[in-house]
Formats: sequence, structure tokens, C-alpha cells
Amino acid sequence: MVKEKPNSIRIYDEEGFRRRAACICVRSEAETEVLLVTSSRRPDNWIVPGGGVEPEEEPSVTAMREVLEEAGVIGKLGRCLGVFENREHKHRTEVYVMTVTQELAEWEDSRLMGRKRQWFSIDDALAQLALHKPIQRHYLQQLKRSKQKPGGADEPGS
Repeated sequence: MVKEKPNSIRIYDEEGFRRRAACICVRSEAETEVLLVTSSRRPDNWIVPGGGVEPEEEPSVTAMREVLEEAGVIGKLGRCLGVFENREHKHRTEVYVMTVTQELAEWEDSRLMGRKRQWFSIDDALAQLALHKPIQRHYLQQLKRSKQKPGGADEPGS
């Protein structure tokens, strides 16, 4: 079942790439587990929740809206991991980290299309994404690279 959004307007950047936003949802500040959802087009495939930026909407707001719709989670938005380009599908996705604080028992996509969510270790999530969403693997690789060191925030004298 494909999700239809009749009032959705696609937004493009100056180079003609569709603007998207997504969240790597983590279970805790340790960032050792991430939440993936089943694809609306292929329910056996696991993907990172995300979608198109709406007119007058900040990408960070898009990311939070999409994870609520697709994964049924609410949380604290953290750092931006960057903008990831998919030349094949001609879109650019701004990806954020979100620490999940609440998991809803039911949510929009679970009711409408039976979408599921599941927690994965980083390595298991990388393996799942390698099967069908290789570009989304870059999000997790960047998460690992950008992992904040515990207590390493503001060093005295810096």
C-alpha cells in the first residue's frame, strides 16, 4: 500500500533536488540502538523514517513530524548529521538525531497501513539498510563518526 498525501506539495532546492528530512531515532544518549520502520511500498524492508519538507516548514520540524507519523515516537531532537544526497532519486535529506522519550501504542501509519517499528543495534540496522536502502547506511555511519564523547562537551579553557 502506497501512502497518498493529496495536499502534499513537494519542495525542491535551487538545483532541482527534492528536499527531505529524516531522524535517526536512538533509544538513549548512548546511541547504540536505532529505530527503523517498515517501508510503505515494501513492508518486508526496514528504512529510516523521513519524508518531504512541506512549504514554510523547517527541516527539523519535518523530521519530527515524519517520525511521529511513520514510527509513532516522540523525543528530543539533537544534532544534525548533515545533508545526504541521492542522485538516483534526485533528493537531498537533512538528517537529525532524536532521542526517543515516548513510544505510542498506536500511530497514524500503524493504523492506516500496518507499518511496524523495531529497535536494532547499529550493526544490525546497517545490515538491514544494506539490503534495500544503501544510501541510508551513510546516515548511520555518520552517526557513529559524530558520536559525542561522554563528558567531552565544554572542556575548561576551550
